[in-house]
Amino acid sequence: MNFSIKEESNYQYIDEGKGEILLLLHGLFGALSNWEGVINLFSQKYRVIIPLMPIHDMPIKEAGCEGLTVFLEEFVAFKKLETFSLIGNSLGGHVALIYTLKHAHKVERLILTGSSGLFENSMGGTYPKRGDYEFIKERIEYTFYDPKTATKELVDEVFEIINSIPKVLRIIAIAKSAQRNNMAKDIVRIKTPTLLIWGLNDTITPPHVGHEFNQLIPGSELHFIDHCCHAPMMEQPDEFNRILSTWLENNPIAS
Repeated sequence: MNFSIKEESNYQYIDEGKGEILLLLHGLFGALSNWEGVINLFSQKYRVIIPLMPIHDMPIKEAGCEGLTVFLEEFVAFKKLETFSLIGNSLGGHVALIYTLKHAHKVERLILTGSSGLFENSMGGTYPKRGDYEFIKERIEYTFYDPKTATKELVDEVFEIINSIPKVLRIIAIAKSAQRNNMAKDIVRIKTPTLLIWGLNDTITPPHVGHEFNQLIPGSELHFIDHCCHAPMMEQPDEFNRILSTWLENNPIAS
């Protein structure tokens, strides 16, 4: 990745470009690198900010959707961000939903891709097994339409995480929190312009989840990408960027 990761006051984040702010949130097993294609294109016209979520090292009692929302609130305050478009993948989308409901005046546009919050099939229906590299490799491949997207570097990274008991305890706590926190009754109150970009072959948050979000969030716009699973911005970055760019241009921020 050709972007520097800044470290300030216990935060690690990417901050590239100038202009309207796009604030990006990765998922449970995600990383800053998940958004490389978005950074490459959009940092030419927008200011792209991506905080590293403290999924692996936050206090265990705070490990959950609400704790991650508090982290986001504190990061936004630290960076003195007034308003922005909020983009979230998977668990990041879930946190984005909670944050938007609490701070609608700050979120000018909301973009969700493979978001949890209604239903998700975690890691293909089971939690990863510690010490079993092939099992973990298979589970990661399950989250992509093309298994080759699960590079050895990505598998190695998740394997290292899974073999750390403290990290696994936090991952399980956060995953259970996400499953408990069904937002169907809440998201009908979202008035923020919302874009939904979904993989047509998503095995974690299947297409019917995208349709349900579309039905529940007033005025939301839904796009599917074929030959694509749970991380459209990684698997089909050109199409993801095309949809996002067109939608942003068609939904300008009111001056």
